[in-house]
Amino acid sequence: MESGALHVTRSRAKPGGTRVAEGRPFRERKPPWLKVPAPGGPTYRRLKSAIEADNLHTVCQEANCPNVGECWERGTATFMILGDVCTRRCGFCNVQTGKPTWNDPLEPMRVANQVRKMGLRHAVVTSVDRDDLPDYGAGAFVGVIRSIRMLAPHCKVEVLTPDFRGQEMPLAKVVHERPDVFNHNVETVPRLYPKARRGSDFMRSARVLRLAKEMGGDEVVTKSGLMVGLGETFDEMVEAFATLRDHRVQILTVGQYLRPTEQHLPVIRYWHPEEFDALRDAAYDLGFESVASGPLVRSSYHADESAREVADGRAAAA
Repeated sequence: MESGALHVTRSRAKPGGTRVAEGRPFRERKPPWLKVPAPGGPTYRRLKSAIEADNLHTVCQEANCPNVGECWERGTATFMILGDVCTRRCGFCNVQTGKPTWNDPLEPMRVANQVRKMGLRHAVVTSVDRDDLPDYGAGAFVGVIRSIRMLAPHCKVEVLTPDFRGQEMPLAKVVHERPDVFNHNVETVPRLYPKARRGSDFMRSARVLRLAKEMGGDEVVTKSGLMVGLGETFDEMVEAFATLRDHRVQILTVGQYLRPTEQHLPVIRYWHPEEFDALRDAAYDLGFESVASGPLVRSSYHADESAREVADGRAAAA
């Protein structure tokens, strides 16, 4: 395993005038296991038009998710509420940062209506960080959960929230609505936070997850996710998994970081699929109830299957 420290994002000239970033060159050919077909099927085009017509945002588009074609052809999507401008500046994220202006009180109903029209059985709702709002955006999550439950009562609801700056009251507002899954991603190992997640803190995020489980009990399943490729080691990943298990996280996702632009943090290395299998096995050994680990896995990838795996496991143990 390579363990190198995370490099800053800058480039240098090499013979021939090509610009190369530290870490993996931005325009190098990716390993074959990262190849995916470009989206463009009929269901994808229909959903894209419907979502844009309702002036909604999806993390599938904003984060350039490699699975957007597959997921949208399945008729699933992850909605991003509270606009598309984030108040934080994570080094890996493709969502734009700045001063948000989005404030649409009808957005929860519009999201729920789209969930109903799409016939979803499991909807994922996330947001940008909104540190500019008094409740950090918690009220919008409450509105979306209530609206989906009203317009699409048979649909499971998963929320993927910010850390709410570690404040308990905004978190309690969201958990009080009993989302089926409460997800908050720690994204990377603690050592890399100063470079990758400025403004965030690993242990604060872990505490958010523990509190969500304590507040929600058996009615709320907790979930988190990490990326590899930023310079972490295998042992650091397993240590992070152990911390999450200590904080009562039940579902784990692990995927490969893919650099969105030359202005973002470089990929230090691409992990092999067999290494993802080893991470998955280590996570199961720690007691996670569902683990998705693979190069193209993202937090919301096959989210319905992960939630169902936890429910089936609990039913079998009862």
